[in-house]
Amino acid sequence: MVRLFAPASLADTGLLGYILPRFSLKTQVRVALADTPDGADVVLGAQGHALFQGVGQQWHMQLLSPDHAPSQRLADWLRSDIGRRTVLAYAPQGQALFQPPAAAQAAAVALEFTGDAKLGQRLSREKCSRCHVVDEQTRMSGIGSTPSFAVLRSLPDWDSRFAAFFALNPHPAFTIIPDVTPALTADRPSPIVPITLSLEQLEAILAYAASIEAADLGGALVHQ
Repeated sequence: MVRLFAPASLADTGLLGYILPRFSLKTQVRVALADTPDGADVVLGAQGHALFQGVGQQWHMQLLSPDHAPSQRLADWLRSDIGRRTVLAYAPQGQALFQPPAAAQAAAVALEFTGDAKLGQRLSREKCSRCHVVDEQTRMSGIGSTPSFAVLRSLPDWDSRFAAFFALNPHPAFTIIPDVTPALTADRPSPIVPITLSLEQLEAILAYAASIEAADLGGALVHQ
């Protein structure tokens, strides 16, 4: 287990509840929040390695237990491309709260998607084709006003949109990702048969989206 401390100003954003289950699912390393920096293995705050910026400051990480393997694993993940991508994908109500650290904004980050793209294609057909055209096989399905996967793939922020789709309307009304999304309740019924995905399945859909060719729209896409 890793003891992590983060100030209330960061914890209250909900970011930790979004990223830590994903880390634990991938690594089987459990993370508990510490009440004070003195009782922590890893501290997020104003000192150490710059990770990201948002809610009024740049956030850094200090590894206080470098000989503790689980803590080192969390620190490595937070510094990695996939860890940063997970942080940047957090977008409650569709609004991203965090950006790359100031010194890194000018550098392009090469994204790697490690999920099973073939599984992602099957899942996309099963879970998404009620509304979206996923591929050639589903071109006669979907809703006309809903963009196809190929059109979404042409957007400059396509990866963030796919990674955080469950936080973008209308998906929160019918999408369930255990340990990530709020549970649907009797006073908040789903308007359609709910879609349930695990984080591993979401990674597979991301890998599939990364593998498809973006639609050629004949010019820059203007979207709201």
